[in-house]
Amino acid sequence: MPVVSDSTVTSSTAPPTIDVVGIGNALVDVIAHATDDFLDGNQLVKGAMTLIETERAVELYAALDGAVEMSGGSAANTMCGLASLGGKAVYIGKVNDDDLGRVFGHDLKAVGVPFRGGGTDHGTPTGRCVIVVTPDAERTMNTYLGVSSFLNVDDIDVDAVAAAKVLYMEGYLYDRDDAKEAFRHAADVAHRHGRTVSLTLSDSFCVDRHRRDFRSLVRDRVDLLFGNADELRALYEVDQLDAAVDRVRSECALAAITCGADGCVIVTQDEVIEVDAVPVERVIDTTGAGDLFAAGFLYGLTADRPLAECGRLGSIAAAEVIGHVGPRPLVELRTLVADG
Repeated sequence: MPVVSDSTVTSSTAPPTIDVVGIGNALVDVIAHATDDFLDGNQLVKGAMTLIETERAVELYAALDGAVEMSGGSAANTMCGLASLGGKAVYIGKVNDDDLGRVFGHDLKAVGVPFRGGGTDHGTPTGRCVIVVTPDAERTMNTYLGVSSFLNVDDIDVDAVAAAKVLYMEGYLYDRDDAKEAFRHAADVAHRHGRTVSLTLSDSFCVDRHRRDFRSLVRDRVDLLFGNADELRALYEVDQLDAAVDRVRSECALAAITCGADGCVIVTQDEVIEVDAVPVERVIDTTGAGDLFAAGFLYGLTADRPLAECGRLGSIAAAEVIGHVGPRPLVELRTLVADG
């Protein structure tokens, strides 16, 4: 598994006891199917993640029929996927001590992921994401961050970060100064203990909001970058993926970039590895595809598998989740890996 260079390691450490610690927005997903006309009628930008306030969240929820509610959040989905594969994950986020907050923590613990960040009445409700899935399986997300966006340095479980092989940070969380400082603090803790620091770009709109900060993180604090082709092109403001790949390989030790049905490319400073996607009979809902790809890749990486195998594991996990509604696996992913 690639690790940070010796020059960044400033203290000795015990062997890791956790595979991955994820940090992100702790949200409850509200998922419903609707037509493009619904998007147009409610002035929703197809394929985007739009931040909304409480009133807008209530309005959209009331307009949807047959919504399914489940705990979510990008990095939390990845940690659940890792646990489903047989890895050991811990999740750091922030919820309120309300009904949705308690459901969130229960859901994580039910799949074997310890949760750090609940149990206090912060006065701000637990966040939620209203996800509209259109017939082409594209997902349009409208997110009320609630208390999740108030995550700060004090919420970081430094012992867990220090004990994990990989720190996985969610770009969606990067909208407040306190969260930015928490990211930097967690990355510094991980590097002091010789761990790998990873970042997922989350979506191209998120990249547009934070391009300068993300570029700085990639250059100075990130060892492993996750994203899709659109996000990587947005990060470097280029039209061609090859150009973006050339840029990222000069700034980051390792990148895993998904390309939809074309599979993924794994980029190191020495090579570019192409891995085919796993065929899917019918794509139902792309929500969580990138999250589960990261889960599979991290599972392979923390088990010291070859990079091409890490990409294959990511593709297996992503293929499972896009075949049904919802961002988390419906079967134990470890059984698919064993068969694959």
